[in-house]
Amino acid sequence: MATGTEPPATEPRPESGGVRGAARAAIAAPHLRTDRWWLAPAGTAAGLLAFIVYSTWRAFADAHYYAAPYVSPFYSPCLAERCEPMRSGPNWEIFGSWWGISPAIIILIFPLGFRLTCYYYRKAYYRGFWASPPACAVAEPHKKYSGETRFPLILQNIHRYFFYAALVVAGILTYDTVLAFRDENYAWGHMGLGTLVFLVNIVLIWAYTISCHSCRHIVGGKLKHFSKHPVRYRMWQWAGKLNARHMQFAWASLVSVALADFYVYLVASGAFDDPRFF
Repeated sequence: MATGTEPPATEPRPESGGVRGAARAAIAAPHLRTDRWWLAPAGTAAGLLAFIVYSTWRAFADAHYYAAPYVSPFYSPCLAERCEPMRSGPNWEIFGSWWGISPAIIILIFPLGFRLTCYYYRKAYYRGFWASPPACAVAEPHKKYSGETRFPLILQNIHRYFFYAALVVAGILTYDTVLAFRDENYAWGHMGLGTLVFLVNIVLIWAYTISCHSCRHIVGGKLKHFSKHPVRYRMWQWAGKLNARHMQFAWASLVSVALADFYVYLVASGAFDDPRFF
């Protein structure tokens, strides 16, 4: 009996492999979408690439990352002996004089690892860079698909552990934000434009961190009876509402952390004077 999926005898069968296999519907067109579906993955790739280029430059610059009382989030905490001294700041000389490259390389692995394994960012760079798949209802060009079951993508499963590291980093950045309520002479009770930049950044950092799928699962994912755990159930509901906006928080915090670093760079390099509100 004809199924209606076989192509006419005169029409060549699409090339085999992946979604073009014999078990799939024999549709000659690569997809049936007529909209500009490529704009979303192209925009995602451009945005992520811009951040990669900027953060790589700043991480290896090894300069202009501290201007009292502000420290760049890319360099906090500063764990190398060669770090610029920061009064009461996160200047912990765990790595001795043998560490010769930028101290940012030590700490950035944790927030970057958290973001790279994040569920949203996986979707973003899978579509933007690997075309796997490039968009909804658009077939990926790969003939084989193993998902995240093989190396190296199986390492995405360590996301939950990077989440704990991200909590520590967010806590340290919160401390940096508190220290931003000082002036250049470390006197308390002052607020500059940089303080406001740091406040916005830390709010977005925390919103992105606790809206994470791993956070939602830790709060209430293993509960079998919500009625027996009313507090955790409320927290799970709250985390779920934040999780619905995880994509927005991911992009907003990515931009805010780059802007916070760039602001410190401008002040530390002398290109800009930090305005004081009081």
